[in-house]
Amino acid sequence: QVQLVESGGGLVQAGGSLRLSCAASGRTFSSYAMGWFRQAPGKEREFVAAMSRSGDSTYYGDSVKGRFTISRDNAKNTVYLQMNSLKPEDTAVYYCAAAALLYPKSVGLDSGEYDYWGQGTQVTVSS
Repeated sequence: QVQLVESGGGLVQAGGSLRLSCAASGRTFSSYAMGWFRQAPGKEREFVAAMSRSGDSTYYGDSVKGRFTISRDNAKNTVYLQMNSLKPEDTAVYYCAAAALLYPKSVGLDSGEYDYWGQGTQVTVSS
């Protein structure tokens, strides 16, 4: 079992930055690929970013590529999402998730690949 707790959300003006954190407890954090997803009101959950358990593979959704950066600190059992140049359309509840994928360099692009989810943190970007 893995417990995930997100933090760092809030209200920010367009063009600003936020850094989300996701602290993991339970089984070995380094055994899991990690991902971030988001869901805006009335919309489906959207893939944002993912990182392999090895830490050397990353992947980003087209809408955030070049603006968001995922990273992980296995010593702190934490994954981060640095969000720059925020836009009003980035407003959503952001979720982190953990996936027990077979290969160390694999990343999960689909929510169905993830085994554990956090409760989410709200990010609101004002125009």
